[in-house]
Amino acid sequence: MSMRRADRLNQLHAALETGGYLRLKDAAKLLGVSEMTVRRDIAAANGRFTYLGGYIAGGLETSGGMGYILDRERDAHIELKRAACDAAATLIAPGETVFIDCGTTTPHLASRIPSDSRITVVCYAMNIAEIVCKKPGVRVVMLGGLYHASSASFSSPESLETLRGIGINTAFISAGGVHETLGISCSNFHEVEIKQTAIANAVTKALVVDSTKFDTVKPAFFAKLDSFDALCCDRGLDAAVMERLRQGGIRPLVA
Repeated sequence: MSMRRADRLNQLHAALETGGYLRLKDAAKLLGVSEMTVRRDIAAANGRFTYLGGYIAGGLETSGGMGYILDRERDAHIELKRAACDAAATLIAPGETVFIDCGTTTPHLASRIPSDSRITVVCYAMNIAEIVCKKPGVRVVMLGGLYHASSASFSSPESLETLRGIGINTAFISAGGVHETLGISCSNFHEVEIKQTAIANAVTKALVVDSTKFDTVKPAFFAKLDSFDALCCDRGLDAAVMERLRQGGIRPLVA
């Protein structure tokens, strides 16, 4: 490894010790190099850093990630995710409080919130907060705690207590797997209690997934399908599944 690269990696390590994480563009500015150079440096660092979802953190994600990597999943089935969020956006009303889950689907929903909607957004993921914090007229409640690089999200007992005290009009919940019999699952165990608390506190519970998530099971189950009032999806959802949802009291919404 070149001395210049070693020096940059040491400087990056020092910055992460105080800040916890850095956006890629901020790291490039700090080091005075291009974003591509930073990514190459990280790739050559033998696991010293993790790059996920446009953010750099120190070390590797060890427990709870279960193979879900935000940066890898971000562009998968992107049009289907956008369609699911087009459907979900129809549930947002001005002046309400909404919970937006973490993941690679829900940022498309966050981007659809009108800037002048007087919406309060409760979230716990950086990729959601980064979008909604730039919208004037949108109030943001960011739940903090321990950072999980696999989903660029946070968790802590204190944030759960905060969430329990917030009245939510609509909770928009993401998932990695939807199984009609077994239930709804995700890849990260730290998300389970957060999702369950948001569901319990919401007047309307909306599951926001693309059609590829059906008949898929991930390691961490957090709800049964009938826990939700609405399922927001793309037009790839099978007609027979949509009819079973209706019969079970769940309103399918497709873009």
